[in-house]
Amino acid sequence: MTKIVSVEARTVRVPLPQVTSFARREVAARDYTLIRVTDTNGVTGIGFCYAGNFGGEVATHAARTLIAPIVVGHDSFRIKAVWENAYHTLLLHGRAGLVLRAMSAIDIALWDLRARSCGCPLWQYLGAATAGDSVTAYASGGYYLPGKSPEDLGDEMRRYVEMGFRAVKMKIGRESPAHDAERIAAVRAAVGPDTLVMLDANNAWTDFESAFRAARMFEPYDPYWLEEPFGPDDITNHARLARRTSIPIATGEIETGRWRHVELLSAGGATILQTDAAVTGGITEFQRIASIADGYGATISPHWFHDLHIHLVASTPNARFVEFFPDANVLNFRLLITRQLEVAPDGQLVLPQEPGLGFDFDDNSVNSHAVDEWA
Repeated sequence: MTKIVSVEARTVRVPLPQVTSFARREVAARDYTLIRVTDTNGVTGIGFCYAGNFGGEVATHAARTLIAPIVVGHDSFRIKAVWENAYHTLLLHGRAGLVLRAMSAIDIALWDLRARSCGCPLWQYLGAATAGDSVTAYASGGYYLPGKSPEDLGDEMRRYVEMGFRAVKMKIGRESPAHDAERIAAVRAAVGPDTLVMLDANNAWTDFESAFRAARMFEPYDPYWLEEPFGPDDITNHARLARRTSIPIATGEIETGRWRHVELLSAGGATILQTDAAVTGGITEFQRIASIADGYGATISPHWFHDLHIHLVASTPNARFVEFFPDANVLNFRLLITRQLEVAPDGQLVLPQEPGLGFDFDDNSVNSHAVDEWA
């Protein structure tokens, strides 16, 4: 029996090159918790989670002091049993938030370890659902920056299409609906009628009327989805808006656990889930949620961390898109790893062939951004 002998965690804080604006917040730096899990054969798997624009030490502390003691000593094959034990042991400590994000990172590391032990890519170890060697992605960008005009935004999205992407995403919700409509019009003009355009509101609205009015202004530009119009707990208004607009509603990126996803799906609050494995409970819980969503006829296009989610999209029958960030200006986790995904000329993401996740942490970069040491 191969046992887990150590779980190590470390906090890194990576500044953004420019303060970047969302609908309701600004981000100057990102905190990540990194995980290393090692077994009795000396094989190490890695995991990670985004802890927010501050507070990464909290997730790292949870990994070290709450979760690691539960994991060490267990059979490394018994990943789901470890998950159940950890979840129920930590019910009073946090069924969501940073505790569950730390648990997600450790779960990812356990799956990575097993795939590395078998010498195959994680997407194959999980059971490939794709017939080819690539998966579909959309280019994620379109952030608010000082002095960035609608025409500049259109130029940005056109560049993504020129890279081969047939779907792009932009931010909305920070400005007035009328101004955002101008920005969407500029993007539609730049990318043409056949490119899918996703709109990400990042929880912009707190009342139904404002969101509905905005959605009606956006409908003529044929958006593929409207993402996170309300806060994650406002399932009722997500469902109300889904019934009143022709734009499909997408959400779930900071939703936690299968039970909340069932509530969201049952209410009709989304037809597209953006479940993030590094938020919701790791790969173990992501797989459960994907199967539940399939029963509702919903698809999954995971949020964030394209280096992780390419494996889950490739191994999930009802997954559609990987969210791909073409540079490190926003998803600066790219700076912490040794290998970047390859983009094919047609905008598809080429599946890694290396064992496990297909990359390791870049020690020099991690050391330069670390807040603490491995422990």
